[in-house]
Amino acid sequence: MIVCRNKFAVEEAARYIYRMKRIVFFIACLQWCCLTGFSQAPSATPAQKTIRNQLEARSLTMAPDLMADQDPAGAGFSKERLARIDELLKGYLSDDEIAGVSALIARNGKVVYQKAFGYSQDAIFRIASQSKAVTSVAVMMLMEEGKFLLDDPVSRYIPEFSQVRVMKKFNEEDSTCTTVPAKREVTVRDLLTHTSGIGYAVIGSREANAIYAKAGIPVGFEARPLKLADKMKILAGLPLMHQPGERFTYGLNTDMLGYLVEVVSGKSLAEFFRERIFEPLGMKDTWFYLPEEKAGRLADVYIEDASGKSVPMPRTGPAGYDRDYPLTGSTYYSGGAGLVSTAWDYAVFMQMLLNGG
Repeated sequence: MIVCRNKFAVEEAARYIYRMKRIVFFIACLQWCCLTGFSQAPSATPAQKTIRNQLEARSLTMAPDLMADQDPAGAGFSKERLARIDELLKGYLSDDEIAGVSALIARNGKVVYQKAFGYSQDAIFRIASQSKAVTSVAVMMLMEEGKFLLDDPVSRYIPEFSQVRVMKKFNEEDSTCTTVPAKREVTVRDLLTHTSGIGYAVIGSREANAIYAKAGIPVGFEARPLKLADKMKILAGLPLMHQPGERFTYGLNTDMLGYLVEVVSGKSLAEFFRERIFEPLGMKDTWFYLPEEKAGRLADVYIEDASGKSVPMPRTGPAGYDRDYPLTGSTYYSGGAGLVSTAWDYAVFMQMLLNGG
């Protein structure tokens, strides 16, 4: 992997990842619910054990109602006004601002607009950080089953978190730093809310970029045959960027949550997603690494040239990773960035959230 070691390279990598996200439009309305932890009794009564067993057995048993090609008027939309979206999206393409668009609008389970321009309607996209929502759902499923509480220390499940330290002073010359002890342990809630103090590799602060590069921590788009467990154990032993709970820092928290899912469930993150989320919801086109029969549907990646026009991205992008990582059949299941999906599959996932799970 090519590591960004100066300010300008880091800024270019951040701009590149932003541009990638402009390739595909997911137009949807998403409703989130705030969930809080609960107190756990010292020992479970028979009734409590029965309830826990029922929760463990419960899963997403059927795809939520999402009806395609519905009359816009029946969902409160104007067909004429929706048609304006066509011209808007076509305009982006004709101006070479983007290479393709997949757009979907749904309301109350009724799909009133689904079109694609530049790409096929069933194109599979690298959905990057939209992977985080799927991982967070997996975490909440396990929490609901009583496998852990939101305010549990992560070290209870990932021992490498037991001696957490926080960066005090960073040395740019050799990427070392002085540290102080953390005032408290990192909790599951900290990871979910990105307040743990974990930063991001490649697109994070200059301190995080340097420290994580030196330790070999990936950003999440990975073609090499790495294992999530190996890298997350290393990450857990690295200094935090700030004290736990002190502030929000967008980072590799959701990758760590993916590893937590693996530890608690006893399955790889890919297996857990497939068995507990994707298959029950009928999300047949959402994967970490695509099976061979779906490889031809993977959308091409474009970047902007100096004039702001969209041009094909070379195999190795500005951030240093392999453009074709979803086709490599690798083993690094990044809960923060690794999934590929279609507009339809992701709309099904979001409709599940709107339906209350």
